[in-house]
Amino acid sequence: MKLSYVLVYRRFLLVILSVLVFLPLPLVLHSKEAECAYILFIVAIFWITEALPLSVTALLPGLMFPLFGIMPSTQVASAYFKDFHLLLIGVICLATSIEKWNLHKRIALRMVMMVGVNPVWLTLGFMSSTAFLSMWLSNTSTAAMVMPIVEAVAQQIINAEAEAEATQMTYLNESAIHGLEADETAIGPETNEKTEKMKPIPGNDAVETSSKMDTEKNSVTGTKYRTVKDHMMCKLMCLSVAYSSTIGGLTTITGTSTNLIFNEHFNSRYPDCRCLNFGSWFLFSFPLAIILLFLSWIWLQWLFLGFNFKEMFKCGKTKTVKEKACADVIKQEYEKLGPMRYQEIVTLVIFITMALLWFSRDPGFIPGWTQLFSEYPGFVTDSTVALITGLLFFLIPAKILTKTTSTGEIVAFDYSPLITWKEFQSFMPWDIAILVGGGFALADGCQVSGLSIWIGNKLSPLGSLPLWLIILISSLIVTSLTEVASNPATITILLPILSPLAEAIHVNPLRILLPSTLCTSFAFLLPVANPPNAIVFSYGHLKVIDMVKAGLGVNILGVAVVMLAIFTWIEPMFDLSTYPHWAPEIVNQTMP
Repeated sequence: MKLSYVLVYRRFLLVILSVLVFLPLPLVLHSKEAECAYILFIVAIFWITEALPLSVTALLPGLMFPLFGIMPSTQVASAYFKDFHLLLIGVICLATSIEKWNLHKRIALRMVMMVGVNPVWLTLGFMSSTAFLSMWLSNTSTAAMVMPIVEAVAQQIINAEAEAEATQMTYLNESAIHGLEADETAIGPETNEKTEKMKPIPGNDAVETSSKMDTEKNSVTGTKYRTVKDHMMCKLMCLSVAYSSTIGGLTTITGTSTNLIFNEHFNSRYPDCRCLNFGSWFLFSFPLAIILLFLSWIWLQWLFLGFNFKEMFKCGKTKTVKEKACADVIKQEYEKLGPMRYQEIVTLVIFITMALLWFSRDPGFIPGWTQLFSEYPGFVTDSTVALITGLLFFLIPAKILTKTTSTGEIVAFDYSPLITWKEFQSFMPWDIAILVGGGFALADGCQVSGLSIWIGNKLSPLGSLPLWLIILISSLIVTSLTEVASNPATITILLPILSPLAEAIHVNPLRILLPSTLCTSFAFLLPVANPPNAIVFSYGHLKVIDMVKAGLGVNILGVAVVMLAIFTWIEPMFDLSTYPHWAPEIVNQTMP
């Protein structure tokens, strides 16, 4: 009974114990670095264990920094709303309009139709469309949108195969009956009587074969799979959606919250760099994502269905019943959308305009349009573009609102914009906004208190290790931690530690921070590791061991591709081989 009470109140007890266990740190050492370290430990434990909601924990720096005299309340509060939040608001305006008018569904279905209906290529088509959508939408909403389509296609393939087998069995039985009738007329009733005794029950072989293969049930619906191959196909399609939604988010700064957190932290800590923007991020991350997506597709295909090269590259052959059924489902889903509407066209135009403005703002190899504002260098950022286009969604009319007068006449009295404020609020992830703000406040506190410099000095002996080993170790630590903690919390905890590490060993900070940031998204192992994993797991086709086996391979591939990228095409892009002028020189400092 006592143990049950402990389990019931475990989060409350964890909060109390964490506060008390680390309390000697500020009481004994009496320094700002120790006080900030105490706050950092408390926040990190709460984030990892989720003893308190992540957003609530993110408010603790706003409470504790003023109490410990590290930063005044007004200064801490200013960290909770930065350029990142303006960028996030603009992006969410776009995502709201895309999902409201079903543009995302049209894009996904069209891309799948372009790839074809061969199961191997169909999986690649779903992965490509999911990755493309997650470049602009949140990974969670992308997975939630694509999975119903994938489930419908998978079920239609299974049903079509069952119908084809039933039809084939009926045809064989009819042929056998006609053959027996012919034998009866030719040989006579006696021989026919013996034949009837030997003839198996129609369909019995099929039932027997099917029962041998029906080894598992769907954990949600309780229905049995016809064959092991059907079950494996469902697993493959589910995991392909989960993993591609995460991989696609790597390609843009706005693709995941971890990218945005890193961008804001980096620009705040190194304001003189100005080397990271939407265009430069896309240039180095897009090849990385393409390689990882392709390798993940090969790995998942081999793991669950194996590779049949004849089937993959068959040309001019007639489509199978399964392929025809799959094509019919996708076509029907697309036709349900009807012709492209005015609202979808306007949203698509704004979407393309936003992307072009981001790319051309400061591409690097040619002057960008920010040269028009050369009098104010650095004033215009990606958030400026996001806000301009975001405001258009509240301004451009979507449809006319009418009302009926007392005389029965229908008159127009107003118009409805592409999105409303209420719709925007329902999409806006305020919890992430507060979480990120808390991370910025924590980073500012580490810098003001001197804790960042102290950590850097303590980590400086790591400079004796080979650089590739340092990057590999940090990437593996991040990849492991993000499996049990949320991605935003992981990157928020580690950035204030990894930045001083790079400065202490006199290495370009980007060389360590970029791989760690990208690896923060590699939460592929567990259903609880990130929302897309949880969404596909809820359909009942997967077991935890399936995700562990598949996710471990994708994790290894991800870290390997990141290591390859950082030492090949990323290195000359940002001149990673030299210590930059915009990074500070570390002066040795000890904690009292």
